[in-house]
Amino acid sequence: MGSSVEHSSGEDTDVSDSETEEYVEKAYEELKNGKHQVKISDQAYTCPYCPKKKKRDFQYKDLLQHASAIGSCSSQKRNARDKANHLALAKYLESDIGVDAGPSKPSAEVDALADQDHDEMFVWPWIGIIVNIPNNFKDGRYVGESGSKLRDQLASRGFNPTRVRPLWNYQGHSGTAIVEFHKDWSGFTNAMSFEKAYEANHHGRRSWLAKNEKKSDLYAWVARADDYNSNNIVGENLRKIGDLRTISDIMEEEARKTNKLVGNLTNVIEAKKMHLLEMESKFKETDSSLRQLIKEKDNLHQAYNEEIKKIESSARDHYKRIFNDHEKLKFQLETQKRDLELRGQELMKRETHNEIERKRLAEDLEQNAVKNCSLQAAAEEQRKADENVMKLAEEQKKEKEKLHKKIIMLEKQLDSKQAVQLEIEQLRGKLNVVKHMGDEGDLEVLNKVDLLLKALREKEAELGDLDSLNQTLIIQERMKNEELQDARKELVNVLKEISINSHIGVKRMGELDSKPFHNAMKRRYNEAEADERATELCSLWEEYLRDPEWHPIKVVNINGKHQSDVLKKTLLVQAVINEDDEKLRDLKENYGDEVFNAVTSALFEINEYNPSGRYVISELWNYNDGRRAYLKEGAEVLLKQWKFLKRKRGMD
Repeated sequence: MGSSVEHSSGEDTDVSDSETEEYVEKAYEELKNGKHQVKISDQAYTCPYCPKKKKRDFQYKDLLQHASAIGSCSSQKRNARDKANHLALAKYLESDIGVDAGPSKPSAEVDALADQDHDEMFVWPWIGIIVNIPNNFKDGRYVGESGSKLRDQLASRGFNPTRVRPLWNYQGHSGTAIVEFHKDWSGFTNAMSFEKAYEANHHGRRSWLAKNEKKSDLYAWVARADDYNSNNIVGENLRKIGDLRTISDIMEEEARKTNKLVGNLTNVIEAKKMHLLEMESKFKETDSSLRQLIKEKDNLHQAYNEEIKKIESSARDHYKRIFNDHEKLKFQLETQKRDLELRGQELMKRETHNEIERKRLAEDLEQNAVKNCSLQAAAEEQRKADENVMKLAEEQKKEKEKLHKKIIMLEKQLDSKQAVQLEIEQLRGKLNVVKHMGDEGDLEVLNKVDLLLKALREKEAELGDLDSLNQTLIIQERMKNEELQDARKELVNVLKEISINSHIGVKRMGELDSKPFHNAMKRRYNEAEADERATELCSLWEEYLRDPEWHPIKVVNINGKHQSDVLKKTLLVQAVINEDDEKLRDLKENYGDEVFNAVTSALFEINEYNPSGRYVISELWNYNDGRRAYLKEGAEVLLKQWKFLKRKRGMD
């Protein structure tokens, strides 16, 4: 084979066309004489002229197609000698090997079928039976070898079973097993080889059923009708997994399936041929219509070009006429313009004096209007400031009264406590004095000491009682405050969920009013864009309000003492905001006072009600008085709403 490779690749490859037939005959004779190996096995073939090809093993039809394709190839990459070699190979395959390359059963399968009665009943799929498997009695039941171990033993002997299943009953391992083989004819061949091997060693079915022989080792055979119909554990399992069939029935069924498959494939091929003919017809029609369309397109394109040329020529002529007319009109307009300029200069000289006077008058009127507006705005701000001052004074007065009462009560408690402590100290002082005097051993002094000690213990007990009472009062006050705060929170949650028409409601402290932003944007953009930009700007300032790093509220000095701007919110509105804050200054300059006031109002509310968290919280609010509502006011509103709903249900 090595010499053939050298001959095909090392010699001169330039073979003329006239020598091709001669070389084909020469290569064919070499193949016939066995100089080159083509057939490797019954199913595998190789190409002796393509030793470097990755795929070396071919089926018969694939190798024939390979040889024919290269032999008839018109590419320049293939030389004439290579084509001739493959033509000779194709001829050799068709003439000498084609008879033996058809599908046929292996000789072992043919021998196995020939030795059997085709009408004998077998269990199908092919099943073998093994008996007399050694087992031991352990823990109250029989145990034996596993099916996988038996399968490996049979496979090592060349029987190729697919599975071995030991049979079990209530006592454990029954000593028998079922051997399953492939369903095809190779499986039948393996099953018969399995049976003959055991019969040759006198361990077949006949030897197992013989009563006068001593049984040792394994006995095995292929399952047939007697085994299938038996009333033992083997018969029960065979009836579950298989049927009784003859070899003739199986061969007939395979023949029917093959004929049906061939028929189906024939119908598919015919349908494909019809479809191919239809496609060819459609292709011809489409090609014809495309050619016609291309011809029409070329005609239209030519007509279009001619029409464009005509239009361009007409347009050039029309443009020349318009240009000439334009030049004439331009000259006339320039003449009229010079005349008008001369007249205008004369009028300007006459009206210059009057125009200067009119401008002065207009400027005076504008200044007066601006001053009037400023005065009105200042008066309105002063009026609001006065109202806020009055309200704040009233609230401060009430708070002072409450604080004064509480201070008086605490001072009384403190005075009584301090008095007791003073008495205790005095008693201790007297006691020390008496103790020093007691060194002289006077009986009267000792009596005084006992009385002073007794009085001291009583005062200390009294002081302890006062401390306990004070702690109890503090705890009770804290508990009452917590109960009031919980009640207030619950009242806020309830009023959130119901809708009532009342001046007492829930206000979100620190929430930014978006209406001024929309009004400011409507003055700059159309309605749709204004809504979008206002939403973006409002969201940006909500983020600023919640930023803990931003501190636009400053601390001012009043009467020598620093106080938070929040306490002065209603007294001096401008004083509470840091005028140097860059964000607020830009906001006021770009969007006006209305937006600025909305932001500062939200700032004051957050700084007053949630300075540490800087997020929006809900608060019970008196909208008429503009203040934090009392718990009593919220309870009264809720009670009125409950009575109204109760009356309404009664009427229904």
